[in-house]
Amino acid sequence: MIDRLVIIPTYNEKENIEKMVRKVFSLPKEFHLLIIDDGSPDGTADIVKKLQKEFEGFLHMVQRTGKLGLGTAYIAGFKWGIEKGYEFIFEMDCDFSHNPDDLVRLHDACEAGADVAIGSRYCKGGRVSNWPLGRIMMSYFASVYVRIVLWMDIKDTTAGFKCYRRKVLETIALDEIRFVGYAFQIEMKYRSLKRGFKLVEVPITFVDRIEGVSKMSTNIFKEAFIGVLQMRFS
Repeated sequence: MIDRLVIIPTYNEKENIEKMVRKVFSLPKEFHLLIIDDGSPDGTADIVKKLQKEFEGFLHMVQRTGKLGLGTAYIAGFKWGIEKGYEFIFEMDCDFSHNPDDLVRLHDACEAGADVAIGSRYCKGGRVSNWPLGRIMMSYFASVYVRIVLWMDIKDTTAGFKCYRRKVLETIALDEIRFVGYAFQIEMKYRSLKRGFKLVEVPITFVDRIEGVSKMSTNIFKEAFIGVLQMRFS
């Protein structure tokens, strides 16, 4: 059995989903894919259903009603992956801001001893492409803020491209995760560190999406800012 599962949440990703699916299945290592679709009105789920006939047994999907949030999508995917017995469980975006080729490097990092491998924009060798300077500065200093408040020795604290060993997700109380946006990514890293797991940053190039619409919002940034303080003092 293939022990590697990639979880990709989707909401209105019809421009990207088929290209992403085919790219992941073309990699030199074999992966299974789990799409968590939050009722995309643009027909994303219909495209996945057609592809499931071609990639039977490799491509899976969970359909949810309504836009329930990134964090809850990943939690649903983590539980699904644990139940099915996968050893390495990945999370990544559908918009190609995360390069699928780097899935292999994240897996290699976990096989080399990491419990959580983080695709990092801000560690040595990592970089961001096609972002305006203002957004780069906001993202970078958001990570600095998190590191100071939570005492985390992680350069890219909000990174959403990761590989978890199964034991990490089994140890963390997934039903107690409180946040859904950037704060979800921070909280998962923080809880992993607090439980003594080894987190390793793998340098990646993060590329701004070319097709589709960003899901970023002011509320997501607000949740992260306040959420970090809640994590620190709870």
